[in-house]
Amino acid sequence: MHDNPQTSSEPVPAALQHRVITMVGRDSTAFAQAQFMNDVDAIAPGHWQWNGWLTPKGRVIALFALLKLDAETLWLLLPDADPSNVADGLRRFVFRSKVAMAVRDDLLVTGCFGACSGAQGNAFAIDSEGALELDMGGDGGPRCLRIVTDAAFRAEADAAARWAAFDLEHGLPRLTGSQVEQWTPQQLTLDRLHGFSVKKGCYPGQEIVARTHFLGKVKRGLVLLESDAPLSAGADVHAGSTAIGKVVAVASDGDRHLGLAVLPLERDSPVSDAGGVQVREASIKDGLAR
Repeated sequence: MHDNPQTSSEPVPAALQHRVITMVGRDSTAFAQAQFMNDVDAIAPGHWQWNGWLTPKGRVIALFALLKLDAETLWLLLPDADPSNVADGLRRFVFRSKVAMAVRDDLLVTGCFGACSGAQGNAFAIDSEGALELDMGGDGGPRCLRIVTDAAFRAEADAAARWAAFDLEHGLPRLTGSQVEQWTPQQLTLDRLHGFSVKKGCYPGQEIVARTHFLGKVKRGLVLLESDAPLSAGADVHAGSTAIGKVVAVASDGDRHLGLAVLPLERDSPVSDAGGVQVREASIKDGLAR
């Protein structure tokens, strides 16, 4: 697989705001293994996994898909985090490691609600026109994400909003700046996405993550909320008059307004509102785990 996918002439319905950081060098995999919360050594070239970077206190700085093109080439696909901030933060820990990081402004990310031509599960593929594609489908239907070097396409105005709503429906939190460094992987229920490891060894925040896991102290997790009005990230969620948690990610797709909230896993009363907006609980769909 090469590091320079070519443009596709086919229209793609959604222009996504995802950004790509590349990590290249003989120590790339070892560096990523030491810094990130999932087991980078466990994925083979040509495959990807959900992963993230934590603070020493175990709070999520960034969530991303990590692609392993080969032993010396990794791509970080970031849906929300500022790629320059993430790359600059990681460079502080490079020291003598042979790894170079770059924010790839030449790589554009697009998506469509349809099956990929070759990618399936956590195996990515290069399509017939040179675009790198990832299978991002779930129980809500097929989706294909494509990374290209150029894109001239007719974008549907609501497609990006639909993409974000699909993510939330399947338990992938889209963290805006106000929610960075606020939540542990367990609070974000990232075990649903197989997004972190408690066995691979040390990484920033690993002690907090492992202690929470092995002591069985996970008391809060993600709950999907629906509303007839837009929700706000950071809003308090109430059960009656009692605040029981916060909204961490929101998306609106037409008249559909969704939110993922961190709430107690055991509670006596149903949710009533979030930031004054009436809400109801919904079931998170499966299928995004890789």
